[in-house]
Amino acid sequence: MSSLVEDLQQSGAYPGSSGRVEFIETHISWVFLVGAEVYKVKKPVNLGFLDFRSIEQRRADCDAEVQLNARLAPRVYLGVVPICLGADGRHRIGTDGDPVDWAVHMKRLHDDERADNLLASGRFGVEAIDLVAQHLAQFHASARCDAETTAFGTVTAITNNVLENFAQTRANVARYVEPADADEIERRQVAFLREQAPTLVARMAAGRVRDGHGDLRLEHVYLRHGRPTIIDCIEFADRFRFADVCADAAFLSMDLAWHGRLDLAERFIARYAREANDFDLYSVIDFYEGYRAYVRAKVSMLLATDDRADEALRAAAGRAARRFLLLALSMGRKSPISPVLLCVGGLIASGKSTVAEQVSLELNAPVVEADRTRKHMLGAAPTARIDESGSWRGAYDPAVSERIYAEVLRRAGVVLASGRPVIVDASFRSRAMRHAARDLATAHGVPFRFVECRTDDDVCRERLARRERESGVSDARLPLFETFRSSFEPVDELSGEEHVVVDTGRPATQIYAELHERLSGWPKGLNA
Repeated sequence: MSSLVEDLQQSGAYPGSSGRVEFIETHISWVFLVGAEVYKVKKPVNLGFLDFRSIEQRRADCDAEVQLNARLAPRVYLGVVPICLGADGRHRIGTDGDPVDWAVHMKRLHDDERADNLLASGRFGVEAIDLVAQHLAQFHASARCDAETTAFGTVTAITNNVLENFAQTRANVARYVEPADADEIERRQVAFLREQAPTLVARMAAGRVRDGHGDLRLEHVYLRHGRPTIIDCIEFADRFRFADVCADAAFLSMDLAWHGRLDLAERFIARYAREANDFDLYSVIDFYEGYRAYVRAKVSMLLATDDRADEALRAAAGRAARRFLLLALSMGRKSPISPVLLCVGGLIASGKSTVAEQVSLELNAPVVEADRTRKHMLGAAPTARIDESGSWRGAYDPAVSERIYAEVLRRAGVVLASGRPVIVDASFRSRAMRHAARDLATAHGVPFRFVECRTDDDVCRERLARRERESGVSDARLPLFETFRSSFEPVDELSGEEHVVVDTGRPATQIYAELHERLSGWPKGLNA
C-alpha cells in the first residue's frame, strides 16, 4: 500500500488536476486534498472495532459512508470512485486500468468554516452553538428508531462497548495517566451502568436510542451559509452509531470542554435539551461525556503507538490521549457549576421568557419553559396555537396546568440532580405553585430564587397585541389578560432574599444591570 499512498500524492493521479496534493493521515484513513475535492482511502487495518483488510470490506464501507453522510451533509459526498493500477505501474483515480482499491469522493469544505477553527478564532459562540443544537435535535427527531436500533441501548450493549474500550487500552493507558486514575475512570463508568440501569431502560422506552452520528466532534461540524453541515459519521459499525441521542450530544459537549470551553459545552447541552424536549438527558450526560472522552483517548492511543505513522503525528496523538483521559476522569466527579433553582414568573407578557434567557446565559443553565412543555405534552409543535378561546379551558384548564407544572418541576429536578443550575420559565401565579418549586429546591439542598417580572399593564397589553401578528411559543393573548391579572396571587410568602422584583418596562441594559447586581451573591456559571 505504500506505493498507492505515494502515487496518490502526485497531482497526475487525479483526472483534470495539475495542482498540489495535500496529504492527511488518520488512524483508519489516508486523505488526499486535491483542489476543491477530497479523496479518502481506507487503510487495510484490523483494529478490533473495524476490519478493513479486504478490498471487499473497504468497498462496502465506502458505499456506507456516502449513503449515511447524506443525512447531515447533503451534496458533500459525491460517490465512490475506483483506484486503478495503470500499465505504467502507477495508481490513479479513474477507470484507466484494473481497480485495486476504492476511495470516497467528496467536495472539499473550507477550513475557515470548520467549528474547531472558528472556535480558535473566537467566531464560534452562543449563536453558533444554538444553531448546531437545533440542527442536531431536528436530525435526531427524524432519525431511524426501531427494534434494531433500540437494542443497542440496553445496559448489556452499552457495557460491552465500555468494557471493550478498557480492554483495548489496558496495555498502553499507563503511559498517559497514573494507574490509579485509569482504575477510577473504569470503576466509575462500570458503576454507573450497574446503578443506573433503570434510567437507561427508561431512555430506551422513550425512543431516545436512534441511528445517530457516532463521532460528533468539532472538526466534523461546518457552518456554511448560516447552516450547519456535519460530516464523517461512523459507518463501519452500527453499534457505535445506534445509541442514545445523548451520546451524540455528549460527544460535542465533551469536545468543547476539551478545547477549554466548558461554558459553551453547558450552553450546547442546555439548548439541545430544550430543542429536543429531552431534559432527562441530564441524568446520563456526565456518563456519556466520560465515555466519549475515553473513546477519543483510545483513538489517540492507537495513533500514538502506530510505528508506521509520522513521528510528529504520533507525539501529538500522545498528548491528546493524556488530555482526553484526564477529561474522562473529571467527568465522573462533581460538576464545577454551583446548582441553584431560579424561577422566573409574573403576569403574561411581563417579559418572563426574555429575562429567563438572559439569566440562562449568565448561569450557563438550561431553561425549562412551561409553554414549551405544555405543547410537547399535548403533541403540538412549539409555535402551534392550541387554544384561542382566551379562557381557562381545554389545554389551559387548571387540571391540565397542574400536570404541566408537575412535569416542569420534574424536569428541573433531573437537572438539579446532575449538580447543575436550572431556570424555570412559568407564570407561577399561585402560592401553591411557588411553594412546590421552593420545596424542590429544598429537597435538592440548593438555593431557591423567584424573579418576579413586573411592568405597567399597558405595556403588557401592547406586547400581547403584537403577539397577534407574530408566531411564538406562548398562546396567551389579550383577551386572557384581565382574567390572568385578577387570578395572580401576590408574592408575600417568600423572604426578601428569595424574592427579586424586576421592572421589565425599562431599557434592557438597565434590567440586566440590576439583575446582575441582585444576582451577584448567587452561584455563577462558567462565564463568571
